Amino acid sequence: MPYVNIRITREGATSEQKAALIKGVTQLLVDILGKNPATTVVTIDEVDTDNWGVGGETITARRKRGA
Repeated sequence: MPYVNIRITREGATSEQKAALIKGVTQLLVDILGKNPATTVVTIDEVDTDNWGVGGETITARRKRGA
């Protein structure tokens, strides 16, 4: 039973976009590894940009300075 966890920043991904991610990742596992889609689990975690950091600073701070 494959388990895939996708983490994205909470910045307005629509329900349709998330559904497309789930469908696409599931299909990729079917196509590449021959996994059973009925037992493939995909979760999406949305993280506030204040709680995600790169290079020692939050994504919020990076976006404010245009990085």
